[in-house]
Amino acid sequence: MNTITTKDGVEIFYKDWGQGQPIVFHHGWPLSCDDWDAQMLFFLHQGYRVVGIDRRGHGRSSQVADGHDLDHYAADAAAVVEHLDLRNAIHVGHSTGGGEVTRYVARHGRGRVTKAVLMSAVPPLMLKTSGNPGGLPIEAFDGLRKSLAANRSQFYRDLPAGPFYGFNRPGAKPLESAIANWWRQGMMGGAKAHYDGIKAFSETDFTEDLKKIDVPTLVMHGDDDQIVPYKDAALLSVKLLKNGTLKIYPGFPHGMLTTHADVINQDLLAFVRS
Repeated sequence: MNTITTKDGVEIFYKDWGQGQPIVFHHGWPLSCDDWDAQMLFFLHQGYRVVGIDRRGHGRSSQVADGHDLDHYAADAAAVVEHLDLRNAIHVGHSTGGGEVTRYVARHGRGRVTKAVLMSAVPPLMLKTSGNPGGLPIEAFDGLRKSLAANRSQFYRDLPAGPFYGFNRPGAKPLESAIANWWRQGMMGGAKAHYDGIKAFSETDFTEDLKKIDVPTLVMHGDDDQIVPYKDAALLSVKLLKNGTLKIYPGFPHGMLTTHADVINQDLLAFVRS
């Protein structure tokens, strides 16, 4: 297994396939870089070097008790990038991974990053506050924590079977293989990391990070995203970026990288080549 050990002693797993310009993939909560299989294989066949990272406490990385916050997530990603000496890289993040990309590029990416992609991403801030009235109330995230603590395995079936992929919509046909793969990835990780990760993705304010990013950044979001509503995420993020491009997908769900990989991959390729 490919791993690096961080300064605080955490083993971070990564995949590193192919040659060429590197594209680094950052996954969503509570999954692993396996969630990017369709994209990593696609770009590998297009002649790119593809790198996927399992966040600490997720997938095949160490199930440590501490450090489940965006500062550590970004620093861990930076440690992998430095170990592999990736330059002229494109960083692509989904959901919480979009927050990780935002903080990584803002704090660690100068001189190494050429473009970024925020897909169904959590920035600038998910939580409803006086300064972010369109956000989701804390009770929504307390509910996630309660469900996780009560029966994580059942919760990790219900979420992908319902709102994550939009399978709860009238006329939708649930894809059992996607649901099972989501459950598999989730159960590979640690309950403590996933529990703490809810606070990390919901309460972290990325406003200042977004303002610092000056590389071309593509913001992609489905307008039927039931996990991260696009109006309080993508529409606000693109206004804060110096060089942002917005692409909204009518009817697409939060997990559109899986349900609509054919569309997403082509749009990512066009941006990468632009």
